[in-house]
Amino acid sequence: MAAGSGSIVLAEKLQGLNGLFAIHKKKGPTSADVLNLLKTKLLKVVGIGKGTKMLSGMLSCSKKYTTVGELGKATDTLDALGMVTEEQSYDHITKDDLESALKKFAGNIMQTPPLYSALKQNGQRLSCLMKKGKAVEAKPARPVVVFSLSVQDYNPPLFTLNVECGGGFYVRSLVNDLGKELSSCAHVKELIRTKQGPFTLDEHALQEENWTIDEIVKAVESCTQLVSSEAACKKLKTNSQEITEQVEEAD
Repeated sequence: MAAGSGSIVLAEKLQGLNGLFAIHKKKGPTSADVLNLLKTKLLKVVGIGKGTKMLSGMLSCSKKYTTVGELGKATDTLDALGMVTEEQSYDHITKDDLESALKKFAGNIMQTPPLYSALKQNGQRLSCLMKKGKAVEAKPARPVVVFSLSVQDYNPPLFTLNVECGGGFYVRSLVNDLGKELSSCAHVKELIRTKQGPFTLDEHALQEENWTIDEIVKAVESCTQLVSSEAACKKLKTNSQEITEQVEEAD
């Protein structure tokens, strides 16, 4: 086999794949930056072929995050990348206060999205409009679901939370609202998504050093199989529930 022909075969195999795979996004670059880098390397996107249509479904799945919040400072972006807009005391806040306040943000709640977000106004992202100094209307509060919230660590002014939530939820808004609930203010200092649907950071996310055609082919095949297995389990669970309800109705 001629030199380089192996890569050609793998590239052709990649082009024939339909599916998706998970990647590890480093702290700093935006999701768009990461995708552009991936396209530069492979001229492909994370969702391949029909897999791009599956991405919206994945985004609506449950997610898990670990976030580090900082009390006493609020920013315009609600994270560490923004400019400080407010400073307040946090000396009065105890770990018990934090855990007690968290209870108000669990379950089905209403949440206002950040102004700096991917949500759109007249076809343009709010974050892009904000950076251009354009007038932006705040989006109304909308229903979101929080499956679990817990304090992993508390070392004022920093606190670490574990969050499991549904689609459309913003951890930045949570931390900002939490700061207000504690009669102070707060912003997200660090944020990492540890799970998206069936994909976990440790088991499935492809590191940047492995963004090669060979590794992506393996990742797409593995992740697509995982998604198919989960879908089959959900269908089986739904069918079982329907059978149980039919039996109960017959009784």
